[in-house]
Amino acid sequence: MSKKNKAPRPEPETLALPRLGVDSHAHLDLVDFDVDREELLDRALASGVARTGNVFLGPEAYRKNCGLFRQRPEVFFLLGIHPGNADQCSDEALADMRQAFESDPRLKAVGEIGLDYYWDDHPRDLQQQVFRAQLRLAQDLGLPPVIHCRDAFEDTLRVLLDEGFGGRKLLWHCFGGDETQARTLLGHGWHVSIPGPVSYARNEDLQRAVAAIPLERLLLETDCPYLTAEPWRGKRNHPALLVFTAQAVARLQDMPVDALWAATGKNAFDFFGLS
Repeated sequence: MSKKNKAPRPEPETLALPRLGVDSHAHLDLVDFDVDREELLDRALASGVARTGNVFLGPEAYRKNCGLFRQRPEVFFLLGIHPGNADQCSDEALADMRQAFESDPRLKAVGEIGLDYYWDDHPRDLQQQVFRAQLRLAQDLGLPPVIHCRDAFEDTLRVLLDEGFGGRKLLWHCFGGDETQARTLLGHGWHVSIPGPVSYARNEDLQRAVAAIPLERLLLETDCPYLTAEPWRGKRNHPALLVFTAQAVARLQDMPVDALWAATGKNAFDFFGLS
């Protein structure tokens, strides 16, 4: 017997969402997008993604790659030293970051910064030192931090509170925790960004958490080229596919996807000070 052909995956443009959404976290400067970066940005606009936040992983990446988006005004920037690159943080690197933030209005947040104990590539005390240095830079600049946390929830929380970020504007990137963790973050007045894995059937803890998060605290992200939502799981992620994360979150929030799309987009515009 011949196998039945699988139904084709829906393309993001077919959802016909209004151009009000925001991908709050993407890595479009990576080599994964060198072949079709412009095409994918065009598809994002056609799919309703009004703005995309590109995250530069350190000042060298920013200097090398910010020009890739010279003709793409819909792309805004984030810049931070990832905990996996903690050994690259120096006084010179921090000075380079400060200069970039002070000279480029497209830079809207310090991130992604934080702690990563999953890979544990660098000593935890070094990661915490680098994290604190960048939090202080964010405070000096008057810009919000965007937090990376993997298998380090308690230490990340402790550092943030030590550095005076309770009640301050902050975005917890790529939230993958449970309802208890979500309520802890909400209790400190922070925003939470939801990635594609919320659409995976077995992520029940995350789904319960997202259902409990107030709409006004939610943002959406792809973290592309990683963490692709269903039905494109296993394929390279890109900003247009954010619409499928929106579908999953809308179901959990029990609201129409276009309303969820508009609300989370507005949240991102307000959080990053976009216009």
